[in-house]
Amino acid sequence: MTTQHVDILGSAPQEPEATGHSCGCGGHDEADPVLDVRAIPHAIRHATVFGAFEAIAPGQALVIVAPHLPRPLLAQLAERAPIDTEVLVDGPDAWTVRITRRA
Repeated sequence: MTTQHVDILGSAPQEPEATGHSCGCGGHDEADPVLDVRAIPHAIRHATVFGAFEAIAPGQALVIVAPHLPRPLLAQLAERAPIDTEVLVDGPDAWTVRITRRA
């Protein structure tokens, strides 16, 4: 039996792109990322949003789609960093909220 090594990571880029995007995927996000949490099991929903929130830089925003207005979650995020929130869609089947991490 032979074992074949596959390099799934490839080589790291030598210099970051001019936009500051340096993961090497060849693209970058133009719009605010949208996370629809309705399909995420409730037990890990907040932790998932926390992880996504930590991935955005100050001055950037994350849009979440939730089955209700996520007041407790927004309060928890505000404890982590200063935020601004804007309800884009106010129910009744889904709530869409833009969460901007203040610069």
